[in-house]
Amino acid sequence: MTMAELEQLGWDSCDIIIVTGDAYIDHPSFGMAVIGRVLEAQGFRVGIISQPDWKSADAFRTLGKPNLFFGVTAGNMDSMVNHYTSERRIRSDDAYTPGGIAGKRPDRAVTVYAQRCREAFKGVPVIIGSIEASLRRIAHYDYWSDTVRRSVLPDSKADLLVYGNGERQIIEIAHRVAAGESIRELSDIRGTATMCREIPSGWTELDSTEVDTPGALIEHPDPYAMKGAQDTSTCATTAGEKKTETTIPLSHIRLNRAKTVIRLPSYEAVKGDPVLYAHASRLMHLETNPGNARALVQRHGERDVWINPPPIPLATDEIDSVFDLPYSRLPHPSYGNAHIPANEMIKYSVNIMRGCFGGCTFCSITEHEGRIIQSRSEGSILREIENIRDKTPGFAGTISDLGGPTANMYRLACSSREIEAACRKPSCVFPGICKNLNTDHAPLIKLYRKARSLHGIKRIFIASGLRYDLAVESPEYIEELVTHHVGGYLKIAPEHTEDGPLNKMMKPGIGSFDRFQKLFERYSKKAGKKQFLIPYFIAAHPGTTDEDMLNLALWLKRNSFRPDQVQAFLPSPMSTASAMYHSGRNPLRKIGRGSERVFSPRRKKQRDLHKAFLRYHDPVNWPLLRDTLKKMGRSDLIGNGPDQLIPDSSMGRPGHGRKSPSSPRRHQRRGPAKR
Repeated sequence: MTMAELEQLGWDSCDIIIVTGDAYIDHPSFGMAVIGRVLEAQGFRVGIISQPDWKSADAFRTLGKPNLFFGVTAGNMDSMVNHYTSERRIRSDDAYTPGGIAGKRPDRAVTVYAQRCREAFKGVPVIIGSIEASLRRIAHYDYWSDTVRRSVLPDSKADLLVYGNGERQIIEIAHRVAAGESIRELSDIRGTATMCREIPSGWTELDSTEVDTPGALIEHPDPYAMKGAQDTSTCATTAGEKKTETTIPLSHIRLNRAKTVIRLPSYEAVKGDPVLYAHASRLMHLETNPGNARALVQRHGERDVWINPPPIPLATDEIDSVFDLPYSRLPHPSYGNAHIPANEMIKYSVNIMRGCFGGCTFCSITEHEGRIIQSRSEGSILREIENIRDKTPGFAGTISDLGGPTANMYRLACSSREIEAACRKPSCVFPGICKNLNTDHAPLIKLYRKARSLHGIKRIFIASGLRYDLAVESPEYIEELVTHHVGGYLKIAPEHTEDGPLNKMMKPGIGSFDRFQKLFERYSKKAGKKQFLIPYFIAAHPGTTDEDMLNLALWLKRNSFRPDQVQAFLPSPMSTASAMYHSGRNPLRKIGRGSERVFSPRRKKQRDLHKAFLRYHDPVNWPLLRDTLKKMGRSDLIGNGPDQLIPDSSMGRPGHGRKSPSSPRRHQRRGPAKR
């Protein structure tokens, strides 16, 4: 957006300026477009600065000084995940930039942009958001520097952090600032974090050890003790820290949850003690249900990061109002005919819901969008399909996806609002499907049928990741899916075959995949279609041994699957799996000094080996696999027999080399997948 565009609109200034690391595409799949349209609908004048040159503050002055505040987002992806592979190599492209050109946003974009906004116009409030800010709201393990970093809030020097889906928060912030409230007064908004120096009056501070005890502290120079004291009974206090409230033991009083704040171990404490890091991670994940979550506080130096409970999920009419806004669904005209890969992927897709109750430990959806499914109405979804048909250039009748974070969680929810509000479980489907979960796929089947019947709609594909453990509960859904909505291939994410890593991922056993595969093949045959499953797997996930990867490779061979591209585990900030990777403990269970240890493949050689097992059919990997199999005492798997994994050194090509028609070679994901 430029000053000339402001003049065309008759504006002399913007109320709010959003700075984003993505190209500007006015589509409901892009966060900056959603927030911009939501604020516009509230009567605010919103400007967008897209992918500014961050080397100086000049580009941040393009639209002048905002009347209310700057909103800063790294974009749809975390900037570090966007820039680097799971092996910390620099990526050569960026799907969210015109031409796919890499390098148009900085590392740690939220921090850099926020500081430049502050430099451009001193005194203007700066509010940070996006998945990058959400996943860095507390002290977190940073894979790229292999250290624990502070919350992004003090690092960016922002006034307020918005986490999760931000519509509720940003509307309240904008109206309150417009009404004359100071940004410093906005400390009570759910789904936000702010800095403070003391616990507000009327609040009860509960030490995290009252909720989950990590055990005796390590006997080395104590980073937790209060200045001048020897008491180490609380792990939440750092040197020089002043307690502002008496910590009251949980057993001594019936606490008001709405006015209770849990003090996590400080940044300085978790940075120096992996066990306390795992403890803090476990506590943070326990406080993610909007129905019962309490506020959290974590000391960073002389100040606290105060994190309010998560936002209340949007009701159906509310989420409809967000998606019914007048998006053009087009890139900004300034890009001309430039190819923007992310836009090509989603321009004919429709998001039907938000959230995911799967709780996969390596995934960031739960930490960002929450476990409670927020579903749109049929009417809103069908209207969007009609708008695509009638208004989107180049549309030829095919909807590329009707889904969301997960393809088949539409309208699925706990059967009891009271149970849902009280639940503290991290997943509704692990270790098995909760008896209180409604798994009825009938509303989704009905939606598919209505969407297919719309005039001008030729095909509707389902490209979002499918929860096959839920799908097998509804064979009629699988039949509907494979008969009408699979374009030859369906992606599915078992992630592994062995119980060890699957339990650490909180993924179902491979038996669920086998049941789904049988139903998929049965209904594909019934429909007279030749269709294939494309399974995704993760290498080097915490809890994975060389034996686990060998067994997975043997399973792949038995089932004639040959992955072309594989994904090694990438520890994203704040995920439970990242806490396992960093701490060597399992935050899915109570944390203590003697609690369960979790092995993680960290060395490059072992990570490469685990990826090689997934691509057992690639001759490039055979020398490494031969050496490994010999060391493992499994030389019996080297040879040309049907039960052997790789050929011996005399073979130029694999002896089992037929490429099964039921297992086409397909590219797997490059980066975190939604499921």
